[in-house]
Amino acid sequence: MAATARLAARGRPLTHPNPAVGCIIVKDGKVVGRGWTHDGGRPHAEAAALEQAGAAARGATAYVTLEPCAHRSERGPACSDLLVASGVARVVVGVEDPDPRTAGAGLERLRKAGIIADLLPSAEAVASLAGYLIRAKQGRPHVTLKLATSLDGCIAMANGESQWITDECARAHVHSRRAMSDAILVGGGTWRKDKPQLDVRLPGLEDRSPQRVVLTRGVAPDRAKVINAPGQITRLDAQYLYVEAGTDVAASFIEQDLVDRLELYRAPILIGGGWPALGDIGLASLAQAHGRWCLVERRQLGSDSYEAYSRTR
Repeated sequence: MAATARLAARGRPLTHPNPAVGCIIVKDGKVVGRGWTHDGGRPHAEAAALEQAGAAARGATAYVTLEPCAHRSERGPACSDLLVASGVARVVVGVEDPDPRTAGAGLERLRKAGIIADLLPSAEAVASLAGYLIRAKQGRPHVTLKLATSLDGCIAMANGESQWITDECARAHVHSRRAMSDAILVGGGTWRKDKPQLDVRLPGLEDRSPQRVVLTRGVAPDRAKVINAPGQITRLDAQYLYVEAGTDVAASFIEQDLVDRLELYRAPILIGGGWPALGDIGLASLAQAHGRWCLVERRQLGSDSYEAYSRTR
């Protein structure tokens, strides 16, 4: 299932508004089909994997990150019906679909057709579907907050100079993370001061540049969406929101408990007396700061370090 979840990532975020799903079909210990949700949501992962497997799917086991859909649409048949027609013997699912049109009905349809259908909860599958699941259950995007700081936690000099704290390797990695998001947000102050392009400038990935969003009460920048408060991100038609914010905006998102993933880039420099990464986040005691974040990834990017944390509660 972990391999299937990694496969699903190939579609993100171009599958929007559908979730990015992965499917691997195995027979006699060999992979006979692989598929992931394609641009615009079609074909679905199961359809792509079954097409690759062909007749070899009969009697095989299909591993799918999300429960196969049970509803037909104008764009094609339900994936649960496709799996039944293919003759697979078993389907292993990592996450039950919260969509009420499926929500257990996909698994039930498989079982009624005599297929062994197992729901085996998978942390990797859940992580790969985080944007879809949060959107379905909480009505908002999955939010990643990115911070690039010095060793002493500054994001700029005292006079506001911030370009560049990190080196080219780290900045290229930021672009790869932008490419995994539907929308990217900055505060009005950052927009007016730096005029950031907020796009993806990696060869071959330019088409994955996210929708630009500015948090401001001012005039809407050209081709950008404006929201007035972090709590209005529910207005965004996005599953994954990437926030590149200054001190106050970053603090607002954390204070309102809207950050699901924190990505921290640190350069081996000291600034001293510069702008802090975060303003006041409303803690009444130090005890409130503990137990909020869990390290999920760490790597070296040239001279800079990168750490990713997931929210624990």
